[in-house]
Amino acid sequence: MPGYFSDNDFNENAIEQEYRKAEKKKNFINLTSSNPTHEGLFFPFDILRTAAISYLCQRRYDPDPKGLYTARLSISDYYKNRAPSFEILPDNITITASTSESYGLLFALLADPGDNVLAPKISYPLFEHLAAIHHLELCTYEMDENNGWRIKENSILSEYDSRTRAIIIVSPHNPTGMVIKEPVSMLNRLNIPVICDEVFAEFPCSVANIPSFGCLHPDLTVFHLNGISKMFGLPDLKLGWIASSGSGSKDFQKRLDLLNDTYLGANYMVQSMLPAIFKKGMDFIKQMRKHIHTGIDLAVELLSQNTNIRATRPEGGYYLFPEIKNWKDEEKLVLHLLKNESILVHPGYFYDCDDKTHIMISCLTETKKLAEGLKRLIAAI
Repeated sequence: MPGYFSDNDFNENAIEQEYRKAEKKKNFINLTSSNPTHEGLFFPFDILRTAAISYLCQRRYDPDPKGLYTARLSISDYYKNRAPSFEILPDNITITASTSESYGLLFALLADPGDNVLAPKISYPLFEHLAAIHHLELCTYEMDENNGWRIKENSILSEYDSRTRAIIIVSPHNPTGMVIKEPVSMLNRLNIPVICDEVFAEFPCSVANIPSFGCLHPDLTVFHLNGISKMFGLPDLKLGWIASSGSGSKDFQKRLDLLNDTYLGANYMVQSMLPAIFKKGMDFIKQMRKHIHTGIDLAVELLSQNTNIRATRPEGGYYLFPEIKNWKDEEKLVLHLLKNESILVHPGYFYDCDDKTHIMISCLTETKKLAEGLKRLIAAI
């Protein structure tokens, strides 16, 4: 069978096999959860019910290639209200079904088969699959752990070539929590479109705020990706967007409209609910932020008590990516924790990190579970 998936091995690896056994145990704790509905964080029911009923009482489907105007206006207002304020007009916003769909649309928009896209070497394991589906090469630039996981700008230049069509920036970065706070000067020299993933932008931690990338680079073409899955804890409602800035973004808008019109993947009822979600849901974001900060404070305090663990407070997001100094094999460590402690963490190599030994822990995890899981982890290490 031809195609991207034909040569993939779909057999369960050792970690997956052990995880399937461990999750059946009563004392099992998943320390990697990114699903708020599994951790007791539920967006207010009344807001959703009122917004849904309002749509259903006057139900009418008028599809727009960019997405429902009132939804795009609410997204535009969101950028105005961010710190620092940033103006992105509704006509420069495209509503999609998810951030993953946004990536797919932009890969199709910006590149042809055989072209390449630059992406961070340490990253959530999504880009390589999407790039392969669109027959693109994924080239990776380096990040400097000793400098707060800052981007190594020279590595961008070394990977760039005549077929590079875009660069992916993730801020806050998943899983290191690094936030881009200053311009990346190398990008001004290259002047290529930037795809900036900001899905954790509402969760600053050790920084006061998280600027939109277009604020830092007003002259570059920047496609900002976000959605309600992470921001409002609504992964089941599936709505994302592409918000473009910079003078060059106008050159792409008509083709992006055509691509999105081909799918019209975003749920129309959820689009109609979006203004109410933004207007009435900001208090829930504050609740999530408080929950995450409690978890991060707890985790850093506990992990720092063990000299074999180097844990630093992230600048944003809700993950920790600590270094484990006394284990050389990440897979053996994860398997040990599953078999003997009934806890799941992710190894660093899941995120293409092949330097030292790292694990990923989610501080979205319900606080009591997080505390118990961390105690087991620390004792085992």
